[in-house]
Amino acid sequence: MKSMGSRDKLSAASAASGHRRALLAVFAFCFAFATFLTFLYTTSHFTSAASASGGSAAAAAAASLSVAASGSDPSSTTTNNKLPLPLPVFDALVHYASISNATHRMSDTDIRAISAVIRARAPCNLLVFGLGAESPLWLALNHGGRTVFLEENEFYVKYLEPKHPGMEAYDVSYTTKVRDFRDLLAAARASRAKECRPVQNLLFSECRLAINDLPNDLYDVPWDMVLIDGPSGWNPNSPGRMPSIFTTAVLARSGATAAKGPTDVLIHDFQFELEQVLSKEFLCDENRVAGSGTPSLGHFIIPGSSGGDTFCSGQETSSESGGNGRRRK
Repeated sequence: MKSMGSRDKLSAASAASGHRRALLAVFAFCFAFATFLTFLYTTSHFTSAASASGGSAAAAAAASLSVAASGSDPSSTTTNNKLPLPLPVFDALVHYASISNATHRMSDTDIRAISAVIRARAPCNLLVFGLGAESPLWLALNHGGRTVFLEENEFYVKYLEPKHPGMEAYDVSYTTKVRDFRDLLAAARASRAKECRPVQNLLFSECRLAINDLPNDLYDVPWDMVLIDGPSGWNPNSPGRMPSIFTTAVLARSGATAAKGPTDVLIHDFQFELEQVLSKEFLCDENRVAGSGTPSLGHFIIPGSSGGDTFCSGQETSSESGGNGRRRK
């Protein structure tokens, strides 16, 4: 009996030991499982936080890059995005354009003289008669403003616009001829108080020198600056710049352009007779700015409308200035 009791005790002890091992195994499993869940939660939380932080950092970096590119301050109250080019960028563009070997480009002095006026006004509403090698430069220098080109050759417009995204250009049909410029000038003088008056709505003008077939909204733009480098005038059958000079003179004295303040007008190829005579007649010597730095550029500042029937003071005694023969790029 004694030996049987010992066996029972050994069996009971063995069973109890097995039960404890089972409980220990269960406890170990539960602890391991809890540790695993904690690890997953911690990892997931860390990853989410890191992603959020990284997203914020990326957004902040993008904002910083955007600000650096535009030159703006995120705390600025400016909402129209009319920010000029940083001066080092402006100067670099002018420098490389002035040393370019592009065909039919302006001279170095002309490019720099025109750029200096754009720098003083940009970003602004800039109207340019004529498309040429410098057109992308004028567009870039007036960054943040509106630059519109008017060109006599519709095929050149269609060629350049796709090559320079953001370029706004329109073709214009001219009916004038260089050979007729004195007759056209005489007719404009005779109707100065009527069809060719200095203050008028060009859309409905019957003056032969008026350009009245542009997109309607262009007549309502308050132009800050006009550059006249077209249309062509290199031979007697070319349209010449009579319409562009007269139209600019009226724009600067009428409507939104006159209301906003003085308008800078630049005439390229100013060393030639037609440009001198027409500028004297419609832009006026009293409005001319001395010291453009080059004889081939005339600079005028038109103050706005005087309310009279004449473009210039003492117009009835206006005399035509001389000049050299015609040549055109």
